[in-house]
Amino acid sequence: MTTIPQLQAMKQAGEKSVCFVAWDYHMARIADRVGADIVSVGDTVGVNLWGQSNPLEITFDEMLIVAKAVRRGVRDALVSCDFPFGPLQSGDALPAAIRLVKEVGVDLVKLDGAADFPDEVERLTRAGIPVFAQFGITPQTSLKYGIEYSAAHQAQVPDEMTDEFVAQAKRLEGAGAVALNFTNSGPVVGPAVVEAVSIPVLGGFGGGPWLDGRIRMANVALGYNEKSLDSEVDAYANMARIAHDGLAACAEDIRAGRQIRGGVRTSGAS
Repeated sequence: MTTIPQLQAMKQAGEKSVCFVAWDYHMARIADRVGADIVSVGDTVGVNLWGQSNPLEITFDEMLIVAKAVRRGVRDALVSCDFPFGPLQSGDALPAAIRLVKEVGVDLVKLDGAADFPDEVERLTRAGIPVFAQFGITPQTSLKYGIEYSAAHQAQVPDEMTDEFVAQAKRLEGAGAVALNFTNSGPVVGPAVVEAVSIPVLGGFGGGPWLDGRIRMANVALGYNEKSLDSEVDAYANMARIAHDGLAACAEDIRAGRQIRGGVRTSGAS
């Protein structure tokens, strides 16, 4: 089983950490069997799985439901769960984190925009709850930088802000964060932050091999979204096409009056 000290030792040894974002039991099981170090329950589930228009729509109760499903599927990796927008900003981080630990059994709580709330990071740390602190141009902070959420994945932290983001990283490490998620780090600021702190620095979109590890949504890595039906995808598979063709074949059998695959066979079925 992966532990937080192991993650930190991997950084010192120059080994990359793997973090997959999953939102259901089966994807969590698969990510865990692949050998992921962290399986993260992302707050963008509403946008990427449920069709919501903005990641700020997701509620804490909805995150609890998703996190419980993922937790059931993971045996060896660390399970991290995002705070939706609200608890951190309103000063309710500690009771929210306690619920995630008690009701879900998470190993880490991920706080988007954590650099603006180092006192909350310190409160959770004192309570014995490990914090995975997210900063940079993130889903919850993109508007602060004048960037619409829909364009955030194309953003990059400006090189001239290197000192600012190094300071944020050190502030979060000093507050007790056990790992950092530096979103949209870029190849200049990213390495500077990695070098400045002793804790692992991972990243999702806008990251690269200059970080201590990468975070990737399993659905994106697998091309599992409807848009993948209509264009070439830069992914490791095209699950949308596989799902489409499989369902189309099932529909064809049903319309033709044939027995469907995997169905319960009855006498006289063809």
